[in-house]
Amino acid sequence: MALKATVFKVQLQIADMDRGYYQDHTLTLAQHPSENNERMMVRLLAFMINASEHLTFSKGLSVEDEPELCEKTLSGEIELWVAFGQSDEKWLRKASGRAKQVQLFTYAGRSADIWWQQNQQALERYRNLSVCNIPEESVTALGQMVARKMNLQCNISEGQIWLSDATSSIMIEPVKLKNVAD
Repeated sequence: MALKATVFKVQLQIADMDRGYYQDHTLTLAQHPSENNERMMVRLLAFMINASEHLTFSKGLSVEDEPELCEKTLSGEIELWVAFGQSDEKWLRKASGRAKQVQLFTYAGRSADIWWQQNQQALERYRNLSVCNIPEESVTALGQMVARKMNLQCNISEGQIWLSDATSSIMIEPVKLKNVAD
């Protein structure tokens, strides 16, 4: 018998001073049985960073060839494709060909650093790809905030992300490894 996803309900208030985006979101997150709390929270963090009315979680963890988080135009074109972990170059090439912009969030500490050293040169040619590393201590702190029902406040200013709930507050400074080429 296949294991089922665990469902999390999130009330999220975002104040993104960098983009001038201020909005409340009610989200339902499905945590795949193979996904740990930290990875799920990195997905939620990516949502906070890119929040818009058209940004949605997809079935990407269960469905190959589809982003886990994406923003599509009304005509179905992919504006933003968000991937997580240490993707291989072939997969990122495919995503870069299908979307206007691709973001990759790495989060695995030292192994992410090694992955970047091995792949940086190959990924430089993708002009619509940005790569961002979430520091290991931030990922650990995010994992400790997990609850079946979360009420979170997110403030973003000058690249710093302050995330808080009723009992704790953390500051996250994502490290930009590669920016989209102008």
